[in-house]
Amino acid sequence: MAFKKVVVAGGGVLGSQIAFQAAYCGFDVTVWLRSEGSIGRTKPKLDHLLGTYERAIHDMAAGTGDWCCGIAEPGQPIDEQACLARARAAHDGIKLELDLAAAVADADLVIESMAEEAKAKNEFYAKLAPVLPAKTVIATNSSTLLPSQFAKATGRPDKYLSLHFANSIWKNNTAEVMGQSLTDPARFDEMVEFAGQIRMIALPVRKEKSGYLLNSMLVPFLLSGLDLWASGVSDPKSIDIAWTHGTGAPKGPFQVIDTVGLNTAYNIVMQYQGVPGLLNPLFKKMMLPYNYKAIAAKLKAMLDAGETFYSA
Repeated sequence: MAFKKVVVAGGGVLGSQIAFQAAYCGFDVTVWLRSEGSIGRTKPKLDHLLGTYERAIHDMAAGTGDWCCGIAEPGQPIDEQACLARARAAHDGIKLELDLAAAVADADLVIESMAEEAKAKNEFYAKLAPVLPAKTVIATNSSTLLPSQFAKATGRPDKYLSLHFANSIWKNNTAEVMGQSLTDPARFDEMVEFAGQIRMIALPVRKEKSGYLLNSMLVPFLLSGLDLWASGVSDPKSIDIAWTHGTGAPKGPFQVIDTVGLNTAYNIVMQYQGVPGLLNPLFKKMMLPYNYKAIAAKLKAMLDAGETFYSA
């Protein structure tokens, strides 16, 4: 089945990016949001993305910026005006909807991009199942949770799998596709095809793995930085400099956390903190013997205060 209508559930950092990229590539896109407040937070994200795409297009045309493969084909002359028109049409064409049934009516694909909280995801799928057309495929953009945890709640495990994006998808254009034991192989292949249609490099993940490919490497990196900070070893800026100057990487852990959002980092830490006591000795012998309680407390204080590591 060729996807045409795409619904993104959640308008956070990645949800808004997924919606914008799919719209830029010609799909009919609706973003479902839970409240008027969510609409108020999502609209500025979409406005910002339009500006980001416009600047990237101008820079590529002028030869002064990095090439963004999610926007234009590398190695080919860029049609600046056509790309600008597509970006503006994408921005203006995305629909924001509070009514879940109205949002998913006739949807071919629903991409769930909500917070990394198992309870919230299960509650969403329970509400989604009764109003979803029979044809609709569901993908989760979860960065750490496994699709098998939610397959039953969707009511259509054969049409349910993961589609995980990297942040800044217009330039970091990868999409990890991971099924679960009940996923129809045909749906897996459709998701790989869809990833290509929105200018992503599809990365098949053939076996369920928490963290998939990217976050299996990224999460230990971020936790290491957070532990150095929460344990009082050093400050975020110094930790970031140690990494960027020592490896040549463009960002350190706290710069990455500001990009993906402190709430995402906090939810991931809470998952690790919640590992059953019997498993804790095993974790201590592994590479993740971090002070999760202290990290969570400090992140929660920052979230409550509305702070980031690099506040403007």
